[in-house]
Amino acid sequence: MTQSSSREQRDRFEDSEALRSLLTRLHEAGRGAWRDDPEAAALMRHAAEKYAALARKHGLDPWEAASAAFEAMRGAATRRADDPWAVVTRAVQVTCIGEERGNGLLCSVHQARRPRYSVFHDAERFSDRENPLPDYHPAFRIDPFADDQSDAPGEDDELLLERTMNVASAVEDTIAFFCLLGWAPDIARGTVEYVTGRLTESVSRASAFETLRRDRQARALLDLPSTSWTTMLRVVLGNPDPALAHTNVGRGLLVRLLIGEPLRALLRDDDLVLTAGLAAPDVRGDRL
Repeated sequence: MTQSSSREQRDRFEDSEALRSLLTRLHEAGRGAWRDDPEAAALMRHAAEKYAALARKHGLDPWEAASAAFEAMRGAATRRADDPWAVVTRAVQVTCIGEERGNGLLCSVHQARRPRYSVFHDAERFSDRENPLPDYHPAFRIDPFADDQSDAPGEDDELLLERTMNVASAVEDTIAFFCLLGWAPDIARGTVEYVTGRLTESVSRASAFETLRRDRQARALLDLPSTSWTTMLRVVLGNPDPALAHTNVGRGLLVRLLIGEPLRALLRDDDLVLTAGLAAPDVRGDRL
């Protein structure tokens, strides 16, 4: 095949209507069409070239991206879409992110796509860091305001257990708050658990807010629109503006629950309820 004809074929594949026609023809041809049709082979070579940069960005081989494109192209939703290439590209992007997270978490791609698993950080060896484990792991942190002397055996353990239970209760109330305002339970739980997980690794709520706000990979894994993601962060962690630090807007939902405000009182906060309710993602549309 000459360079000119190769370029013509590539330009033809990039046309959405031409792609739709080819996918429809391969679908109607039945079993074996993708394996035996020379145009199908050329299409997959084009997909490997098209998504090579995206694959390398996530540490994958271009043909792994082409494989994800192949799976998307076989779906009826792709043939019926206004822009088939947009559907294929999104499917490849989600698959690449899932593959990268699966490799980092040492689990399957199927698990890595689920919010309950994606909240964890990538596996790492103790030797991967220059600093010793006690310098950075929260399990070895000491509360400088804690009393060194306990009046009774086990008192420190009881205090630690009480704090842990309070945090867990606040997280569950936060999830319930969003569910009551129209957020799908799985989305609310996955997002809140991800945010609180990252909060434990940050030096402050403001730092966690800024880090999470720029975390596009997390938003893609949780499948949240940008507006819903940013609003969720602002509601849960509070507005990071220093001028609002001592207001309810600045404290955020999680802190207000931890300092003793009951969930029923928060549900009477009209501004908070309206903000969280309007940001609820629309789950009626089809998802990849």
